[in-house]
Amino acid sequence: MSAAKQQDTSATPAPGKLDGRVDFPPVYRSALAKKFRRFLNPDSVISDEETIRPYECDGLSMYCEMPQLVLLPETVEQVQQIMRICHADEVPVVARGAGTGLSAGAMPHAGGVVLSLAKFDRILGIDPGARSARLQPGVRNLAITEAAAKHGLYYGPDPSSQIACTIGGNVAENSGGVHCLKYGLTVHNLLSVEVVTAEGDRVTIGSDGYDSCGMDLLALMTGSEGLLGIVTEVQVKLLPKPEVAQVVMAGFDSVQKAGDAVAGIIGQGIIPGGLEMMDGFAIQAAEDFARAGYPTDAAALLLCEVDGTREEVQDHIRQAEELFRTMGATSVRTSGTEEERALLWKGRKSAFPAVGRISPDYYCMDGTIPRSQLAHVLTEMDRMSAHYGLRVANVFHAGDGNLHPLILFDANVPGEFERTEAFGGDILNLCVDVGGSITGEHGVGMEKIRQMPNQFGNLEVSQFHAIKQAFDTRGILNPGKGVPTLRQCQEYRAIGPLRQPSAAPDTEASHG
Repeated sequence: MSAAKQQDTSATPAPGKLDGRVDFPPVYRSALAKKFRRFLNPDSVISDEETIRPYECDGLSMYCEMPQLVLLPETVEQVQQIMRICHADEVPVVARGAGTGLSAGAMPHAGGVVLSLAKFDRILGIDPGARSARLQPGVRNLAITEAAAKHGLYYGPDPSSQIACTIGGNVAENSGGVHCLKYGLTVHNLLSVEVVTAEGDRVTIGSDGYDSCGMDLLALMTGSEGLLGIVTEVQVKLLPKPEVAQVVMAGFDSVQKAGDAVAGIIGQGIIPGGLEMMDGFAIQAAEDFARAGYPTDAAALLLCEVDGTREEVQDHIRQAEELFRTMGATSVRTSGTEEERALLWKGRKSAFPAVGRISPDYYCMDGTIPRSQLAHVLTEMDRMSAHYGLRVANVFHAGDGNLHPLILFDANVPGEFERTEAFGGDILNLCVDVGGSITGEHGVGMEKIRQMPNQFGNLEVSQFHAIKQAFDTRGILNPGKGVPTLRQCQEYRAIGPLRQPSAAPDTEASHG
């Protein structure tokens, strides 16, 4: 151990156990800040409460916590130094990208630091021949496609928040988007990631090739929610822009018919570039916001995009139109221009913020189910909605069964958020009951940790902890998120879903 490191690890007062709530005296924050200011720009070590406040939550603003410090390094070497200090002093570290996450995965730890990668925002290189791009983690998702467009290429995964979300956050949550049915999630579009470990070591996982020898640690790291390492560089695959892309918009007079049509289009042998579904609440909200020409009298709406060669698209569009009419569509319209296609998708991608126009707050869920269960699950959600007395706007990736029901509520009404959270828990449990999962692309974070025992048994949870221990021996990376303790599993199974004591409702729901 170097003399400098010895000096760094001796001055910070012990914060206490990572899993315990303790009071942190001002001297603790001051001592931490002093260490980091030795190698970071003083403006990159945020310690005053007013400036820290914007970092207290991610997009799920009902779950908040104030960290001790917010750190904004500019180089990988600085990230390594931060991790060495935090590992030696057992200081919790929560990595943060753009903060658009919707599972409280980037909610800070009261005794720790937020490590923001906001300054890592450079595109390091695009290789048109290899169809790949090297990126720092703070590069926005949409910026990748914008930079690759001049080469006739684009980046496949396109979350609704792509204008703001970062590629590092996409890796952490294994994000998808409206085109993930055909082109896959983040994990299917990665070549490699560079990671700084909990001890401060710098390692590369994956390679320039489409496969690497040994264990598939790249898949393990993708979707690990900041529990296993800090991503400092990402290499992604780029796709050639299709010759033609068109969208068929079909309105239905019932959610049941639209759900059956989703299974029908896949059964026809067509793999759409995107297959999205919206219900009546979402249709009206999106149309009022985007003026996309949606049929506001429809109970459900499907957007089915087909891309490829001109001949292939023409054939599949004809089949899709015929199928939708056969399965009871009340209206069918196909985009005729690129501008019209973009407008139809603008309405869908604006749906989350648009719903904010019809409700003071909303709670976005993220369960995944088999496509064959769509109609059943949507019917059950209607029943639950009546039971809880809360409206639901459904906007989701119908093609791969990734649901995003938005529960509408008013946080200013006493007890309404608690009722909303219980409703959300029931939706996730229903997803598991029909053979699905509690999350598709938003992650577990703090939000879904109580549903983990419903999907995984004690042996599986123990294995998750073993993996965590292998990467993070002192448990400093995003502690308390993602994986419950075995004691928590027993408690959650015994008493059912309960709201976390530290979760305070905000007056404005966040938009993903």
